[in-house]
This record gives sequence, structure tokens and C-alpha cells, in this order.
Amino acid sequence: MSGLVTDRIRATAAELGLPHLACSLDHLVNRTDAAKTGCLDLPDLTLSEELAIREDRRFHQGLRLSKLPHHKTLDEYDFSFQPDLGPRKIKDLATLTFVQNKANAALLGPPGVGKTHIATATSSRSTATATG
Repeated sequence: MSGLVTDRIRATAAELGLPHLACSLDHLVNRTDAAKTGCLDLPDLTLSEELAIREDRRFHQGLRLSKLPHHKTLDEYDFSFQPDLGPRKIKDLATLTFVQNKANAALLGPPGVGKTHIATATSSRSTATATG
């Protein structure tokens, strides 16, 4: 691809708000050239990468805006600390079927029993499921 064309593509990408394409055009062209792909594979690859970057940015922004104290996973939850809460209940909650059923889930209990940990892990999982 000639320098004039790549410069024009970069300028157009920047104007359209596609910053990843503007920065990584040479890399994407080299990838498609090395794979000897068709002419439609370059725009497909470009748009897929741009979308993935935007979704990742949206996920991290949502996590920041949620003001949850920190990122937790259900694998890190200490079930021995809270013996009345069985792992099966948490694993059922982690399937997020209550979201598909348009139902609510309430986490009740005194301070320090792991409600925020479970909520954080479940919300991170639901956001990741929605984007991926």
C-alpha cells in the first residue's frame, strides 16, 4: 500500500474516531499480507480489533463507575469463612440465570460476611458475559 493511501486512511480513521486503526494500520496491513488473505479480511480484522478495544474500554469504565472496592472473583471467595453459605448457592448465582429470568438477587447479612465480594464477582462476570 502506498504512503499516500495509508496517510489518507489514517486521517480518515482519526476523523471517524477510530484511533486504533490510525495507530496500527501498518501492523494490520502486514498481518493480512503475511496471511495472503482477501481484500475483505483487512476491514474485517480492523473493525474487529477496534470493536474489541472499545468493549474492553467500556468494561473497565463500567467497573470504575460502579465504585466497587476492587476486582474480585468467585474463585477467591473463602467458603470456610462463611460455612452457612454453600458453594452450590454461589455457583448457581454465578450462572446468572436470575438475570435471564428478569429476577432480583438480594445479598443480606451483617457486615464482613462477603456480600460485597460476591456482588463484585457477580457484576464483573455479568459485564464480561454481556460483552463477550
